Amino acid sequence: MYTSLCFDFGNTRLKCAVFEGKELKEVLVLENDDTTTVAAILDQYQPKKAILSSVINHNAGLETLLTERTGFHKLGHTSKLPFTTPVGKPETIGADRLAICAAAVDLFPHTHNLAIGLGTCITYNYINKSHEFLGGSISPGMTMRFRAMHEQTALLPMVEPDHHFPLIGFDTKTNLQSGVIMGMAKEIDGIIDAYALKFNNFNVLLTGGDMAFFVPHLKNRIFADPYLIFKGLYAICEHNITEI
Repeated sequence: MYTSLCFDFGNTRLKCAVFEGKELKEVLVLENDDTTTVAAILDQYQPKKAILSSVINHNAGLETLLTERTGFHKLGHTSKLPFTTPVGKPETIGADRLAICAAAVDLFPHTHNLAIGLGTCITYNYINKSHEFLGGSISPGMTMRFRAMHEQTALLPMVEPDHHFPLIGFDTKTNLQSGVIMGMAKEIDGIIDAYALKFNNFNVLLTGGDMAFFVPHLKNRIFADPYLIFKGLYAICEHNITEI
């Protein structure tokens, strides 16, 4: 059994998941993308394989380092995927969306899947039972909504989310929390309902750092897993690196 590292560089956080075989053992949060930071992780875990999913302008030296020290793959539109992408411009699909779709296919093969990622943006990703990613939609995420109301008004403050917000806000802070969190929950349920009118018997998968704020408020049955992106990255890594 060997170790694999799955790096996920998003707009908010830089993370790395450590796999032993197919089992996710640990998730690390990186302080930065310096080569010394990643080299220390490589020294500690001695991985045989590594994959990088990045939606930022990361340190280019990381790819050289990972290539030298591991069997390395950078996720992109030329990657071999466990699904097809019959959309207009497959090269524009975000790496995070590719990873979520790969996890859905790996966990629930030969079924329809709607995979929802809650991060900087909300992404809705539909993969049919023939393993075709047909697209979906993108809308602002939770922090983006809070920040937009603060930055684009004169008086509304920047507030933090709270798991225990009231439905009926009693001050500015709780009004904003209820509007954003409950509003997003109803959006997610509404999108799921719209898909249900068009498709039958599909799974709904939910993931992302903000997931815990919304799960209690959703009426639809979902499969919630905060590590879907990492599990998808692992599946893509195995699909692309066959020799070590």
